[in-house]
Amino acid sequence: MKSLFKIAALVSLSLVPVAARAQTAFAPRPSFAAPVANAPVSTLGAGSLGNLMFPRAGKMAHYSSYERNGGNADFRVVPPGETLTLVDHQGAGVVRRWWLTIAPFNNVELQRQGIIRCYWDGETTPSVEVPVSDFFGMGFGQWRDYISLPLNMTSGGYNCYWPMPFKRSARITFQNTSKRPVTSFYYNVDVETLPSLPPETLYFHAQFRRTVTEAGKPVTILNATGKGHYVGTLLSMQPLRSRSELYLEGDEQITIDGETRPSYIGTGTEDYFSSGWYYNTGVYSAPYHGVTITKDPNARINTYRWHIEDPIPFERSLRFEMEHGPRNDTPGVDYSSVAYWYQTHPRAPFPALPRDLMPPPPPVVARVAGMIEAELLPQPARASRGVVERQDMAFSFNGQWSNEAQLWWREGQPGDTLRLVVDAPAAREYELVGYFTRAVDYGDFRLSVNGRQVGPLVSGYGTGVVPSGPISFGRVAMKSGANEIVLTLTGK
Repeated sequence: MKSLFKIAALVSLSLVPVAARAQTAFAPRPSFAAPVANAPVSTLGAGSLGNLMFPRAGKMAHYSSYERNGGNADFRVVPPGETLTLVDHQGAGVVRRWWLTIAPFNNVELQRQGIIRCYWDGETTPSVEVPVSDFFGMGFGQWRDYISLPLNMTSGGYNCYWPMPFKRSARITFQNTSKRPVTSFYYNVDVETLPSLPPETLYFHAQFRRTVTEAGKPVTILNATGKGHYVGTLLSMQPLRSRSELYLEGDEQITIDGETRPSYIGTGTEDYFSSGWYYNTGVYSAPYHGVTITKDPNARINTYRWHIEDPIPFERSLRFEMEHGPRNDTPGVDYSSVAYWYQTHPRAPFPALPRDLMPPPPPVVARVAGMIEAELLPQPARASRGVVERQDMAFSFNGQWSNEAQLWWREGQPGDTLRLVVDAPAAREYELVGYFTRAVDYGDFRLSVNGRQVGPLVSGYGTGVVPSGPISFGRVAMKSGANEIVLTLTGK
């Protein structure tokens, strides 16, 4: 019976975290700062080193999970389906800082299915509703140490410094929607209490959305009504059908106050996040922007931008959309986002949280059945001249290459050779089929097996970077075990 023995998309030949289950918050610890009458400056915007010399106008209320009996079990247990109240504060103030940590540590189920909610001034629906890890700046339920100005993850701790003002009350909760218990939930929240806040003070909001891209339809990050300003974006993206990053060609489009055309139209997704070239130098974190997951085996990207120096104001409404691909033409990409903004109340209702919050599985990478992938051969290919390397073809070719990669030989000259060693399961004849790449500057070549020339001259020329499809070299006698396949360049 005839057997098929296939060589991979070979070459681009180129010449050129035990205490009681407390469900409510406890009275704050004593304050550390006394109120000061006639403070010389407003401290509502305090936070920079330059303001520390001035008296503060309020007190600090401290909420934490410390053990009330004086022991060291300074945590709470949150069983599946239950909600823990971290803060239930009456009066005006500003949440200035909060920290928490969770065990089991670095658990994807808890980090993506534990929900943070914040309610200001007795509202019945939250102004903040986000999975815990996403709220603190990390998508996919992942943990990565990173530093930014308002949010960070550092050595097991989640930290938030977004100022969150309220005029009458504040309530902050954590709900465990997973099937796994939180065995240890530690937290500290610091609230600056004040006699009152100016009537024009805006409320802090954070909203989570998730979608899989559809052709012709942009991704909605936020659709807000009211008066306020937009201050930040977290975006987590993963293709489901390939490892292509072509979706990054999409531009941000921000429409203000019902205008007929967006005021903000960008030049590319990574450009909006203050990076470039598809995040080609890898992960980094900066005060206002960063990418904390990229060049990932699952083709995931997690990236953030905080509009702290450049908030985007709106008087009546703001719609923030992100294209996927040049013309919303890369369907099948999982997008999760968090929008951060300040605005007046009332506000528009939030969309319901998705039923499925878990991150998507790895993308399905196409492979030709029976393919021996040349870029994965155990014995590396050797060239008489030039450079031989693995080339990632997922970058912009959307699954047209088996394994979304190829072996790339470049900078060869006529007469130069590329030698490959492939194993045959038994000594017999096989049909030898090759898959190659063509481009305007690729060369022609002949192929031999164990010193015997086989098949036709193969042309490398193409008007674009395109797969050749299968090319048969006929029935070829091969030895059991190692066989040498040689490609010889003949010219352009």
